[in-house]
Amino acid sequence: MKEDTSEPNERQQDRSPAADAASPALEELQKAYDDLNSRHLRLAADFDNYRKRVAREIDALTTYAIEDFAVELLEVVDNFERAEKAEGAGLREGMEQIKKLLMAILERHGIRPIECRNLPFDPERHEAIACIPSAAEEGIVIDEIIRGYCMQDRIIRCAKVVVSKGMEE
Repeated sequence: MKEDTSEPNERQQDRSPAADAASPALEELQKAYDDLNSRHLRLAADFDNYRKRVAREIDALTTYAIEDFAVELLEVVDNFERAEKAEGAGLREGMEQIKKLLMAILERHGIRPIECRNLPFDPERHEAIACIPSAAEEGIVIDEIIRGYCMQDRIIRCAKVVVSKGMEE
């Protein structure tokens, strides 16, 4: 048996032509892979930056979303401060004007009172705090203690009401 005393470099030089042909193809595949990988990494980084930017924008929007509403409510506060200085009949008239202004502001922002007097009790819109005998039919709201409100079509505060038990016999 003859020992292989050739150097490793000599063995590499003895490669077949097929191996030499595969080498450029392999290099091209490696280059394509590297290109796709770097595009993927850039795209992932761009998406992460987009996600962070959108989160910052949403945070800013929610933080300042009620700014216009707050500015409008400050008009009401100003009017209350003026009403504190008024006396007699002017005070009552001023308070009525302030209430009209406040209700107009709420209405512009889609906040409306829930009507409930003389309507059937609805547990989704009303919270019964008392049930008393009355001439009204059983289950009818006969008094509103605290007004309820909805914003658009969503209840934001249930009305606290007194409900009729009907006539006791």
